[in-house]
Amino acid sequence: MRLRHRSGRVVHLSHGANVRPARDLPAVVEHLDAYAAVRDRLCVETLGVSLWLPPTLAAALAIDGRSRTRLRAELDARGLEIRTLSGAPYSEGGDEDPDWSHPARLEYTLDLARILTDLLPEDAVRGAVTTTGLGNRAGWDEARQKSADRILSRLSGGLAEVAWHQGRAVRVGFQPGPGQLLDGVESIVAAFARLDRERLGVCLDLAGLACTWESPTEVLDRLATAGVSIIRVQVAAALEAADPVASAERLRGYAGYPVTNPEGGYAADPAEALDAGLPGPWRVRCPVPLHTQPAPPLRATTEVWRAALRHLTVSGSAGTEHLDVETSGRDDAAAQIAYALSALGELGLSPPAEAVAVH
Repeated sequence: MRLRHRSGRVVHLSHGANVRPARDLPAVVEHLDAYAAVRDRLCVETLGVSLWLPPTLAAALAIDGRSRTRLRAELDARGLEIRTLSGAPYSEGGDEDPDWSHPARLEYTLDLARILTDLLPEDAVRGAVTTTGLGNRAGWDEARQKSADRILSRLSGGLAEVAWHQGRAVRVGFQPGPGQLLDGVESIVAAFARLDRERLGVCLDLAGLACTWESPTEVLDRLATAGVSIIRVQVAAALEAADPVASAERLRGYAGYPVTNPEGGYAADPAEALDAGLPGPWRVRCPVPLHTQPAPPLRATTEVWRAALRHLTVSGSAGTEHLDVETSGRDDAAAQIAYALSALGELGLSPPAEAVAVH
């Protein structure tokens, strides 16, 4: 879905769904039917989507031009377009291993880049692949860092080769998050001081940004000063608990979602944080629908994503090419996208020519 910034720059809004992985091409097509249903509810001519293709499927598609052609035709038939692919999850279960110290991560990301060049719309000159925030901070040592440095250099070379052969560029956005090597803004700036900033940048998850407890405007200004491109922004809210003990029973239901507090405290999930007595307030990196608030006393970090989008769009040029709204299912997808479109319209990003209404 194409939106126009007051500067004239086009910003692409996509819908990503947190759904089961597609193991083969027929399963991908089944997912496309779900995306098309969201497009119908929004009453728009074209809906941008961001797919997650697991490594085995990506490897197969990367060497099978006929299958890529079929996938592109299936997209066109449903009024869908792809400008980004998600490569942060890796395994069928959604785990983020291996990290960027392992060659498998490089092979997977370059496979996605090769696939994307054939899926982009005809008028697109470049697209983006998202990936994990380098790796988990826990257990990261000098040997892993040296390996990652070599592999990231090969990534830049591989992306240059893709652009040379395909005539279209693909950039890679690393997604910071709690517990990752890339979390707060200073860790990002330090890492990118030795990376290729022409082809590499960050995918800024605004729920993850909320969990750093840093000012969104200061983070964005710091990245701009350091020359770090914001390749994609994931419009998302995290969960906030002012008094975790009072909300303990509900918080234990968010198993597997990382927790942070303003003092830099971290736990793998609320149960671990409660057992360790991590002081509040907390923010939990779990999906909270944009258009709703959790029941009190829990709340969503709505003010963080709104402040970040406001700062990205207030200048003479939009601060990113790609915005993504990820949902947990199609039931609330159209409502969330319509809500995001309304918020973006208030910031001066003009909506598509056709009216957007949820049916």
